[in-house]
Amino acid sequence: MAADSPPTDLDREVARRRTFAIISHPDAGKTTLTEKLLLYGGAIHLAGTVKARRADRHVTSDWMELERQRGISVTSSVLQFEYADCQVNLLDTPGHQDFSEDTYRTLVAADSAVMLLDNRKGVEERTRQLFEVCKRRRMPIVTFVNKCDRAGVDPMTLLGDVERDLGIACWPATWPVYQADRFVGVVDRTAQQVLLFDRSGDHGASRADIQRFELSDPALAVELGAEAVTQLTDELHLLEGAGHPFDRAAFLAGTLSPVYFGSALSNFGVEPFLREFLTLAPAPVARESSIGPISPLAPDFTGFVFKIQANMDPRHRDRVAFVRICSGHFQAGMEVRQVRTGRPMRLSAPQQFMARERVSIEEAWPGDVIGIMDRGGLRIGDTLTSGADLEFQDIPRFPPEHFARAYPADPLRRKQLDTGLRELSEEGAAQVFYAESETGPAPIVGAIGQLQFDVMLFRLEHEYGAPCRFEPVGYRYPRWVTGTPEAIEQAASARGRLRLYDAKGQPLLLFENEWALRWAVENERKLTFHDVAP
Repeated sequence: MAADSPPTDLDREVARRRTFAIISHPDAGKTTLTEKLLLYGGAIHLAGTVKARRADRHVTSDWMELERQRGISVTSSVLQFEYADCQVNLLDTPGHQDFSEDTYRTLVAADSAVMLLDNRKGVEERTRQLFEVCKRRRMPIVTFVNKCDRAGVDPMTLLGDVERDLGIACWPATWPVYQADRFVGVVDRTAQQVLLFDRSGDHGASRADIQRFELSDPALAVELGAEAVTQLTDELHLLEGAGHPFDRAAFLAGTLSPVYFGSALSNFGVEPFLREFLTLAPAPVARESSIGPISPLAPDFTGFVFKIQANMDPRHRDRVAFVRICSGHFQAGMEVRQVRTGRPMRLSAPQQFMARERVSIEEAWPGDVIGIMDRGGLRIGDTLTSGADLEFQDIPRFPPEHFARAYPADPLRRKQLDTGLRELSEEGAAQVFYAESETGPAPIVGAIGQLQFDVMLFRLEHEYGAPCRFEPVGYRYPRWVTGTPEAIEQAASARGRLRLYDAKGQPLLLFENEWALRWAVENERKLTFHDVAP
């Protein structure tokens, strides 16, 4: 676009999109923070709780019955709302490592990330893993230090620990304010204001009232006490002298993280965080593809499927493909091409989401996530385009680490079990294997973590009417194999190995232990071993 050309609708809509994910270790308060962002964004009027009492409402993002029973997130959610003239696409991800694959796929659809830390624990292992995923993608990261209403690590110490542990510079955008060791507010360093919060009587279900003071205002000393103001002033001077200055280029490159302090449970610090985060976070940028970077301002529509979810509406047994729009102007009913198959498809009845709740839309823009009703033709990673054929970067895949045979509680419900396993596999919630190249008498289910088995058992019974039991298989360490049929047959006949076929009929071997795997890789010269399906 020429420098003197007026902005187009595409320019304006891309500029106001913000698509981000929240990453954290389990129990850092991620789902609670998500709920409070919805509250301040005006998407909900009262915030729910993760483990709600009977009279309370549950959090919006945990829409599965199992999530509400256990108080954990087991699947990613898409939450969309408008705030301060920004169209916000918030991608809530499971924190538990057993659902890593779902989380990693969702991060591919995000343009930036919020890293949530517990102020008592700092950087934990799960946070470290997810940070590395963001770092490899050079994704901008904003940090929110949560649970400041509880005793925790000294803020200066915590920032130093984050910088040493993750190798990223920190710039405190807000700073916690304490009065007699009680968390009462934050300093907005950009606005040079002290924000003091009033605790509500509804345990954080509604917005916290704020009093604003200039740092030099004598009324601040009356409100906090002279000693607290002196300590706060000394800390701010230390930050100015020894801390990192804000550098937007370093932030966008993922090497500097603005840091905010607060308490999602009590709503302290959430509103200034949301307001400033949407100012800092980047609008959609160009995405790498097989034919080079694709600008969001390119006129042709492009997008990719990063998630498939069955039975969001159990009454209709639906199946929704979540598509991240990368370029162009999406319009309901438009015809695109599915690159993997080369087939045209009409994108009718598109939807946007607030977890399970959805509304029909007529148009969408780069950065948005839309839901497409799917009858089984789409797969995770599929690219859709109205222009030239291209493929976006691969959605990450992971080999299962645990295996179990699935036996139906009622043999007459085997058809329902097979349907459920197939659909869960297409979602990416499980991988299904068979001892024969055709469907065998006892399918074997592979999962990243043990908790996935619990989720599958629950969903098979309640969504598909196929209660079953899982019996562990004494083999692990899967490797897909390619080679001649004779070489595969010979290798599969050795002791300590189990040959299976995946849903596409591709063969793989499981091994009793790591030694058996290493021996096979070093000695089976006629085979090629693959960590994931080739």
